Amino acid sequence: MTDALPHDGGPRTVRVWDLAVRGLHWGLAGAFALAYATGDEWMTVHELAGFAAVAIVGLRLVWGAVGSERARFSDFVRGPGAIFRYLRGLATGRPARHVGHNPAGGFFAVLLLILVAATGITGWLSIAGGGGLYGEAAEELHEALANATLVAVLIHAAAAVGMSLMHRENLIRAMLTGRKKR
Repeated sequence: MTDALPHDGGPRTVRVWDLAVRGLHWGLAGAFALAYATGDEWMTVHELAGFAAVAIVGLRLVWGAVGSERARFSDFVRGPGAIFRYLRGLATGRPARHVGHNPAGGFFAVLLLILVAATGITGWLSIAGGGGLYGEAAEELHEALANATLVAVLIHAAAAVGMSLMHRENLIRAMLTGRKKR
């Protein structure tokens, strides 16, 4: 489903992401970056940042169910067929433009939320009960998930830049201001 709006002489931008979506997005980015950067050095900061990241994921899940139109998962989570059609268009240089998340971006947003939650949960399991409820296995899985999340974040950032260039719109600015071109 392409939800782009034709230009009809009205405003050249449209509100896409509300303040909650943008705040949670950048808050999660900051919490993950802080947790990743402090993992081996400052455990208290690392743990607090990890708890914050998991709390932000929880808030985003709630907002994805009850928030504004573009914040809701029902607006941007699509099935495999829509994702593959979008990727086929991308591969041929003709991806459909979407005002909100495109189908691949929606999939990736959910993937990132799952990865951050799993990273946080395994981190908690590795420290629960003093020496760690599940010990070294949870810690190793936690580190693997943190590294997988970092790779996913880098792909997400590269995709945002790539799509900004392809559609000639600044998606990073849109995630700061909440507005995209129509």
